[in-house]
Parts: sequence; structure tokens; C-alpha cells
Amino acid sequence: MANKKSTKKRTLTNEIRRARNVARRSEIKTATKKVLTALANNDAAAAQEMLKEAVAQISRAQNKGVLKSNTASRRISRLTLRVAAAAQS
Repeated sequence: MANKKSTKKRTLTNEIRRARNVARRSEIKTATKKVLTALANNDAAAAQEMLKEAVAQISRAQNKGVLKSNTASRRISRLTLRVAAAAQS
């Protein structure tokens, strides 16, 4: 266990940040699943709207440092390609 006041404070801060980051990752997963569910139901219009929300969530997480830049770009790219392919067919 931490003995110094600053170490105790740092531990508490890290726990708070960790909880916030876990929540952000969970929101990203939920938004992504909504897009994939809409695609599975052959609902391109709904998938398009859900994609906007998912991209916003992923970008927000990348700006906050939860996701690395390349990871965020990759996830956005893959989702966008899937929605575009569904819209064409």
C-alpha cells in the first residue's frame, strides 16, 4: 500500500481514469455493435446513421488518449467500408 500522500492521490486518480476509459471503450463497442446489427438486418439507412455516432465515439476516444491514432483510424475505416458496401448492394 502507498505510504506517501502524493502516491495515494496518484493511485486514486489512476483508478478514476481507468474507470472512465473502460466506460469509453464500452461505449465504442456498443456503437460498433449497433452498426453491425443494422448491417445484418439489411438496413443501410439505419447503419449510416449509427455509423456517424460510432465515428464520433471513436474519434472522441482517440482525442482523449483512450485509443491510439492508428487504431481509431483502422476501426473507422473498416466500419465505413462495410456500410458503403451495404449501401451499394
